[in-house]
Amino acid sequence: MGPEATDVDSILDPIEALQGEIEQLKAQSLIERADLENQRKRLARDIDNARRFANERLLVDLLPVFDSLEAGLASDTQNSPLREGLELTLKQLHAVAERNGLVVVAPVPGDAFNPEHHNAVSQVPSTDVAPGAILQAFQKGYLLNDRLLRPAMVVVAQSD
Repeated sequence: MGPEATDVDSILDPIEALQGEIEQLKAQSLIERADLENQRKRLARDIDNARRFANERLLVDLLPVFDSLEAGLASDTQNSPLREGLELTLKQLHAVAERNGLVVVAPVPGDAFNPEHHNAVSQVPSTDVAPGAILQAFQKGYLLNDRLLRPAMVVVAQSD
């Protein structure tokens, strides 16, 4: 090899090193850009969840009020102005809660047991409904924007 080959090698070595460094910087830039995009998406998801579930504590605190009003209405069979007032109050409370994302889980006998929305307090043999189906609901459950706040308390038909 002559001096010309050495000169070419000495010029190409720094160029190759710089090209390698450029590739590393491009890869690092892509990783940082992807990380920023992931952070942006995570922040947007957290903000959305904060909005969707901001009323959760208030609505959970209202569940015993719903239960009490419903129990009072269930025990009073008279057609009185007081009953009508309680029914209207309960209806208004439910309307406000529904506008804020609350959904009632009120299973009826014969509905399929859903462990994600129901809490089986007991199993009873039955010929009225299929095994594993709900026989009776003791307490309504509630969802807030598809998140379970309280499961419905139910009795399930016993499997043979």
